[in-house]
Amino acid sequence: MARRPLPRILSSGSDRIARGREMARTAADSATDVLHPLITITRGLRLLAAAGRQKWAGTPKDRRGPALFLVAACVLVTALIPYGPMLALITVMSVAAWKGRDRTPPTRTGPDEAEVKRLQSLYEALVPYLSVPEDPSPLFAHGGEWSTAFTEHAFDGEGRIIRLQLAYPAYFTDGEPDARARIEQLLYAKSGRGREYHFDWQEEANQLVMTVLPALSTAIAAQRFVTAPGETVLGFTDDGAVPRTVPVVARDGRRDAPPVLWRTGPRSTEPHLLVAGTPGSGATTLLRSIALQALAHGDVLIVEGSGTGEFGALTGRTGVLAVECGLAGALSSLEWAANETERRLITANNARQSGRPVPEDARRPLWILVDRPSVFGHLAAADGRRDPQELLHVPLRHGRTVHITVVVADQLDGLDALDETVRSHTRARVILGPVAAPQVEAVLGAPPHTTPTPDVPPGRGYARLGAGPVLRLQVPATPDPYDDGASDAHRRAVLELLPEPLARERVPEQEQMPHRAAESPHPSGPIGRQVPAEG
Repeated sequence: MARRPLPRILSSGSDRIARGREMARTAADSATDVLHPLITITRGLRLLAAAGRQKWAGTPKDRRGPALFLVAACVLVTALIPYGPMLALITVMSVAAWKGRDRTPPTRTGPDEAEVKRLQSLYEALVPYLSVPEDPSPLFAHGGEWSTAFTEHAFDGEGRIIRLQLAYPAYFTDGEPDARARIEQLLYAKSGRGREYHFDWQEEANQLVMTVLPALSTAIAAQRFVTAPGETVLGFTDDGAVPRTVPVVARDGRRDAPPVLWRTGPRSTEPHLLVAGTPGSGATTLLRSIALQALAHGDVLIVEGSGTGEFGALTGRTGVLAVECGLAGALSSLEWAANETERRLITANNARQSGRPVPEDARRPLWILVDRPSVFGHLAAADGRRDPQELLHVPLRHGRTVHITVVVADQLDGLDALDETVRSHTRARVILGPVAAPQVEAVLGAPPHTTPTPDVPPGRGYARLGAGPVLRLQVPATPDPYDDGASDAHRRAVLELLPEPLARERVPEQEQMPHRAAESPHPSGPIGRQVPAEG
């Protein structure tokens, strides 16, 4: 059926209404401009009348008669003197105009003198990098006007730039990292050091947007996060950087925060994690946070190379297979982990070939947390023993399919001592502490999208999961609950997350081992012990 055209009155009615509204709005604006003095005087008279009524209401009744007599005498004198009524009218109108004036402070429409000087200085500094002598009409030129290049700008209360949008010529090589780095370094130096800047290059529009990022919140402590099985919260990042938020309880109340979620399991593309950081940067805190989340759905094996007892609170807890601090215990624990990985692979293969579901003991998540393996490597080389990192090859290569996850944490100066297999199979990366951009790129494989600051709180850094983007990260506060120097609220939060202690009855060692350890080729491994082994 062919469409019938609308009647002319219906098709053109909206245009007439729009034109009528525009004409009415224009007439109202013109009338307001013409009658503005009258409106001001009327407002002032109303305010004077209100003030007079308030004054009369506050006058005692015994004084109202003399007050009326005084007012009448003033009116009579004014009426008798030459030009008195005219002068009185002019005086009243002047007072009303003064009283009814618009007292709203004027809105500033542009930068002040100090901000103009800052913008002009920044413009002049960019001239050598964003101009060429052959350009007939350069966008950046010495003595030019900054407003032609800076399309948007914003300042904080201290007069420092917090947002800047600039246009650059089309011939600028914005696709070269070195050229970008020069511009970013200049803007960072001229806009104020010590802050974290985000640079958004829009190549299609030939524009660069520089934004000062607010500091990530440190008010979130360890707690039960709302996640699905196989998801682990590494920390929290900027709003809008990830498509999901989780409800958290922070120091300032309940709110939704954007998490950095790490997904593990058979379907994960980044099943293992590498954490690097400087001393005191919070790498052990991140491992402790991961352990508390993993214990809700699986078992945890902890190997601590520092020997400081940072995981002592987990010793003897349900789900914690062992906490080893010595070289001998680390070797035996990791050897059991390798054998357990092989056992699970064989069990799962036999179950699939026979058409049966995989047994529960081969599907329960097992987490292997290794803190500072480089220390064990030096000790093993001195004693002529096997490097414990070699025992991680089997879990790293085949652990994903049988729900085994490996987390390795070490300091930046110890990354060179890590095994090549460890580095190649830990595609989820985290770097913590006050680090430079080249260090971030060396660990994560991509440069950061912000300018790192020299002073950061513990747990602050960057994360990258596989080939994903580099995200800012703040690890939730998860201190050692036995550390007197930590906050009482944070220590109580960790204590509430700890599993129940194991039974203290003395039983044979074979009965203390988990069922998986009894079936492993080395049933005499260290998994039954819940205390650190002496090296």
